[in-house]
Amino acid sequence: MRDKNRNYDSQSNNQQSNQNENGSENLSPFRYFSKTKQQSMAEQHINGISMTILIVCILLATGGAVLLDSLGVKDGLIFAFFVPVMVLGFYLFFAIQVARQWEKAVVLRMGKMRGLRGPGLFWIVPILDSITTWVDQRVMVTPFSAEKTLTRDTVPVNVDAVLFWLVWDAEKAALEVENYRAAIAWASQTALREVIGQMTLADILVGRNKMDSDLQKIIDERTTPWGITVQSVEIRDVVIPADLEDAMSRQAQAERERQARVILGESEMQIASSFEEASKAYVNNPTALHLRAMNMLFEGLKQKGALVIVPSSAVDTMNLGGISGMVSLAEQNVDKIN
Repeated sequence: MRDKNRNYDSQSNNQQSNQNENGSENLSPFRYFSKTKQQSMAEQHINGISMTILIVCILLATGGAVLLDSLGVKDGLIFAFFVPVMVLGFYLFFAIQVARQWEKAVVLRMGKMRGLRGPGLFWIVPILDSITTWVDQRVMVTPFSAEKTLTRDTVPVNVDAVLFWLVWDAEKAALEVENYRAAIAWASQTALREVIGQMTLADILVGRNKMDSDLQKIIDERTTPWGITVQSVEIRDVVIPADLEDAMSRQAQAERERQARVILGESEMQIASSFEEASKAYVNNPTALHLRAMNMLFEGLKQKGALVIVPSSAVDTMNLGGISGMVSLAEQNVDKIN
């Protein structure tokens, strides 16, 4: 018991420490800069060309200053050489930009739209120009869901879906909406709730293709003014309450049992009609009927210890009593001979 309590205390302390760390990270004002440090240079759009030029300028300025100082040049001349080289290096570092093949850079000059740049190498004027947004024009995937949404027949369902979209106008996506990624996610979730509220549970479970097309049309109408087009919407999963799922399962089982009984009854009718057709062959031919009775009796008594149950009406009709007596007498004679 003490060991269990110690383990439980250690686990609770670990959970509290993790929660405190996560909480402090979320509340920290420097969380943006800590996350930015963990990003790669490509994600921060620091290209190798400008970085190389900056390093060369720093080395050139430092080495030149050391060399001039060793030659006894005045400090004013050294400063006049060091500062311009460093300024040039930092200017080129911020002026040279590289956009990847799938990106567009939104450049503002003094707060006004200057234009889109990229893909490839381009120049900006530091201080005057600023890149506010890097727009990714590849096909994006956004998962979204609607939890506990009532259908038209008042059934709460959880629906998960995936949205495939792309930015066809980078200028509109940057200027018309604050955060187009968050906007399209919220618009998709709202449209999903609206579509679910207009459909019954049976329609949702059966007509997923219609639901996908309706969602695509609604979301595309909302996002077109933002320069975004929706390629497709796919419903991944529909989760219904457990009680309703059990009831539907029992209903399906009862339906299958009903179908099985109907099929069995139809089979019995077909068998009865077959017997009726077969009996017509024995109506005017009693000899054939007796031969058939003897064959049935022989098949039943062929194995030792077999028990044959024959209706009394069949005994009178087919004269099975005399036939069985003859068979029994024959068996006794065989036993005596042996």
